[in-house]
Amino acid sequence: MSSNLATKLREGTKKSHSMAENVGFVKCFLKGVVEKSSYRKLVGNLYFVYSAIEEEMERNREHPIVSKIYFPELNRKQNLEQDLSYYWGANWRDVVAPSPAAQAYISRIQEVSANAPELLVAHSYTRYLGDLSGGQILKGIAVTAMKLSDGKGTAFYEFPTISDEKAFKNMYRQAMNDLPVDDATADRIVDEANAAFGMNMKMFNELEGNLVKAIGIMLFNTLTRRRTPGSTELATAE
Repeated sequence: MSSNLATKLREGTKKSHSMAENVGFVKCFLKGVVEKSSYRKLVGNLYFVYSAIEEEMERNREHPIVSKIYFPELNRKQNLEQDLSYYWGANWRDVVAPSPAAQAYISRIQEVSANAPELLVAHSYTRYLGDLSGGQILKGIAVTAMKLSDGKGTAFYEFPTISDEKAFKNMYRQAMNDLPVDDATADRIVDEANAAFGMNMKMFNELEGNLVKAIGIMLFNTLTRRRTPGSTELATAE
């Protein structure tokens, strides 16, 4: 029995995917406007979300459906720990906590794991396939915008045990298409994926206010520095 689930997910989440890309924080990121304070809060939230996904995937690794798309080489937790150490320092565990939106996301992952493990497929798809698809582009934006160097702060985007990301994505999609699920279960997984996109958007929306505030402060400081002494006119930009 073939579910063609990957195809159904791609078609069934197009609207949610587009909405997520148009959240203010994401639009700014894609345009190269990345503020380190907001970004490190995102990294913190992602750490807790991925920790939950990976813990529950591991817990259900022998489930008849989850086992088919259980690929530990996708795990992000350890990579995110490297980034958290870079952005927050060695004591990051004492200062980083999930935001309200991230905590709600985590609670949902734990809920489906306990009551309907097959829905973990939706959470795996929503996060990991996106990471594989656009990770290198986002890494480049982050490096340029935050002036990162020597690979610091971007471990999240690296998959050291996956030599060919395109081939892995094709294998992953085929595994999803081959999942032994009926149409009703496939529809539930698509619904859960749309819900996962919504939970990601809520995390981004939380960060949007921080980003706007930070950009406002940076602009104010820049304008203040460019004013000539004794004048209310802006100095000519260098």
